Amino acid sequence: MNTFPENFLWGGAVAAHQVEGGWNVEGKGVSIADVMTAGGNGISREITDGVIENRYYPNHEAIDFYHLYKEDIQLFKELGLKVLRTSINWTRIFPNGDDKEPNEKGLKFYDDLFDELRANGIEPVITLSHFEIPFHLYKAYGGFKNKQLIPFFTRYAETVMTRYKNKVKYWMTFNEINNQADGQHDLHTWTNSAILFDQNETQANKEEIIYQAAINELIASAQVVKLGHKINPKFQIGCMVAYVPVYPYSSKPEDQMAAQKVMNRRFFYSDVHARGEIPQYVLKEWDRKNYSIDISDEEKKILKEGTVDYIGFSYYMSGTVTTLDEKGEMINDFPKAKWLSNPHVKASDWGWQIDPVGMRYTLNILDQRYQLPLFIVENGFGAYDKVENDEIHDQYRIDYIHAHIAEMKKAVLEDGVNLLGYTPWGIIDIVSFGSGEMEKRYGMIYVDKNNDGKGTLKRLKKDSFKWYQGIIASNGADI
Repeated sequence: MNTFPENFLWGGAVAAHQVEGGWNVEGKGVSIADVMTAGGNGISREITDGVIENRYYPNHEAIDFYHLYKEDIQLFKELGLKVLRTSINWTRIFPNGDDKEPNEKGLKFYDDLFDELRANGIEPVITLSHFEIPFHLYKAYGGFKNKQLIPFFTRYAETVMTRYKNKVKYWMTFNEINNQADGQHDLHTWTNSAILFDQNETQANKEEIIYQAAINELIASAQVVKLGHKINPKFQIGCMVAYVPVYPYSSKPEDQMAAQKVMNRRFFYSDVHARGEIPQYVLKEWDRKNYSIDISDEEKKILKEGTVDYIGFSYYMSGTVTTLDEKGEMINDFPKAKWLSNPHVKASDWGWQIDPVGMRYTLNILDQRYQLPLFIVENGFGAYDKVENDEIHDQYRIDYIHAHIAEMKKAVLEDGVNLLGYTPWGIIDIVSFGSGEMEKRYGMIYVDKNNDGKGTLKRLKKDSFKWYQGIIASNGADI
């Protein structure tokens, strides 16, 4: 056999806050994404205390998918997508997060969106929390470090799962839940958990708070998995984690141990999602560092009973660590450990190391660790695109995705990995999460909009559009 399984889910991926716009229409509340300004390549986005007049917030309009989704879905249909991964914006449903009743206009929007997708032969794959936590839950409760957010998230999830129980089969709970793991990036703790740290906060205090927030999110996720299976036993409910495999820089044994310790930060989240228990390596860390994490016996039982059906994950790049006397960014996980660039792979304009073989490696590691179906729900190449006579010749994107699909194919056909599908990130140009840019483009469909928010929003098909169309049509035989 030279093709993927007959039911393989070829698709594309976006997130509500990065495409929809319509940030304050039809009852929608302010989300944590709505208070993030535009940044740039190497320039951090600012998180403001609410929406401030005359500041530019790129997510407010994004690519106006809220009003243009029918036209975009026709392009997705032409492309041949079998699934579209997107998210439900929590603040369209519960504008403040702790509201007693949902916003019917928000529920109706997703009814219409999912109906339109299904009418065009595209199945929605839905993330419940993709960096869209209500801003009010930060202001009033301090984000997910507060256990009060567990019932708020559960009520939101139960509401939408009940509403769309016959329209959505594949669900994921928290997007890239492990991005916050090291506590060294404010943007990650903000978007994952709606937590902002005081500048005087110690690294140890940050770690303890993040562990507490993560445990609260993992409990909420498990509760939602249990609820979802009651609402519709046919639901497939997964987690979503970011995987950046970390290699030892040398054959020095300490380098191998450093790589393993760094990976534990990522594995912790999926270990709990998939196994329903807090792993011993984390319990030992908490004990060693005198962390006091609040989790009851009943909550431990919930974790055990709410394990996921599949592992959804993103893969963009790999990393490398060493304990040798080399210059690099220090890591706290192992003595003398530091990040280094891998001399055996190239990097993108944003410094992301391009490692297609790492895709196959990651698939094998996850398959052997969990024995659960896997789903690649993000993978793609952010780059500057040039438009010439309404044409975009993005061979660099084709090369990147081609190389990754080729390794993915080896994992499935040669290694026996159980892979549900593949949804490359930013199937249409969107607002970049990390920088707020439009010009860091991932899409196979170009959107005419610049970093300053100017543009016609006109859509254009790139060369990669036709290429990916052929890959889907042949079910991967032409790779």
